[in-house]
Amino acid sequence: MNFETIAAISTAYGTAGISVIRISGENAISEFNKIFKGINLNTVQSHTLHYGHVVNEDGSLLDEVMVGVMRAPKTFTAEDVVEVSTHGGILITQKVLERILSLDLRLAEPGEFSQRAYLNGRIDLIEAESIMDLIHAKSEQALKIANLGIQKETSKLIRNLRSKLLTIIAQIEVNIDYPEYDDAIVMSKEIIKPKTLDLIQDIDELLKESSKNQMIREGVKTVIIGKPNVGKSSLLNALLNEEKAIVTEIAGTTRDTIEAYININGITLNLIDTAGIRETEDIVEKIGVNRSIKALNDAVLVLLVLDQSKALTKEDKELLDLTKDKKRLIIANKSDLPKALWMEEVVSISTITKYGLKDLEKAILKLLSLEDIEQRDFNYLSNVRHIMKVKEAKQSLQNVLASIELNMPVDVYAIDLTQAWRSLGDILGENYQDDLLKELFSKFCLGK
Repeated sequence: MNFETIAAISTAYGTAGISVIRISGENAISEFNKIFKGINLNTVQSHTLHYGHVVNEDGSLLDEVMVGVMRAPKTFTAEDVVEVSTHGGILITQKVLERILSLDLRLAEPGEFSQRAYLNGRIDLIEAESIMDLIHAKSEQALKIANLGIQKETSKLIRNLRSKLLTIIAQIEVNIDYPEYDDAIVMSKEIIKPKTLDLIQDIDELLKESSKNQMIREGVKTVIIGKPNVGKSSLLNALLNEEKAIVTEIAGTTRDTIEAYININGITLNLIDTAGIRETEDIVEKIGVNRSIKALNDAVLVLLVLDQSKALTKEDKELLDLTKDKKRLIIANKSDLPKALWMEEVVSISTITKYGLKDLEKAILKLLSLEDIEQRDFNYLSNVRHIMKVKEAKQSLQNVLASIELNMPVDVYAIDLTQAWRSLGDILGENYQDDLLKELFSKFCLGK
């Protein structure tokens, strides 16, 4: 596979001790050697570091650098790679990059180094996506998930399922193509059905645990709702331990949604404090209420706040009904006041005294089935693309069961079994098309 030689800055934009410019391609070493004053890089051994200078076109010194030379195939891209460590100023880094781009190479596109690593067989798509997950991880648990992907442990889960599918498909194909082969197992529906059910069970377990990993990786979209003046903004401030939202005794103070992030025992909650949901003639408040309803519809977790010092109102009952099908916690605020609200299965708190906040955090983790996170096995999927492909595979297996119930010929089963195998292959990048690859890697950092 022949690619143009490419280059890009691989470190973050800004002032730092050093910046690193990565060059990859067949001519990476020979091209950079043209502007390097020091040892002849064409003759050095692989994976060695060399001191020298990048020179301008007129031969004057541009910057003092350290240059790492790595020869194919034992590099990230499986191509020849040069990594130039320059001084970390914004201007000098840009000048060195411009000098490199004056050679017979071009600026890399976002994610192109990782894309080449994938196309050259160095990594699969799970590993590639896990690299970006590692960069963007917001918790230790998210780091663990990303590292399992990079270490191929997550890929093994998918390869194991594909291997089981392939065994069934191959045995069916042998029956079809070589009916005279006496030693082959005759793959009847009585044999295929339990094997398919076992695969569906494996997938169900994978999906159940992967949904938890997805919450750990992406955070949990959490909306705080309630009628005006029950203490939604006070709860947000109490959880953050800062005055993020304006709090007054005037109902309707919050006119728009306010977003913030908190970390509870390694789980990130993407908190959204909403305007109080009620009937209003105020145009601005009405817009806020509509946004609150949209946030509620999009949320994974709902924190419904009630006023413990008052009996349930019509608005409270409407919110209870509106959220009954959501994953929700009912929070009874203002426990520091005389109690007038009697309900079961509520978390009693006071945003004034901070009473009950630790119990609330524990209740959130329990509701999300993430209270045992320290002992958790993180080797499951977390990427929404991967999870959707596993669901596609499950649907194909369910189609097999439907065909069995209809007493269809065995070769019909092979069609859906093969489709399940291909859907799982899409996760690894076995069957990916060029346009889909381009879209996926375009989300990566420039220089990665």
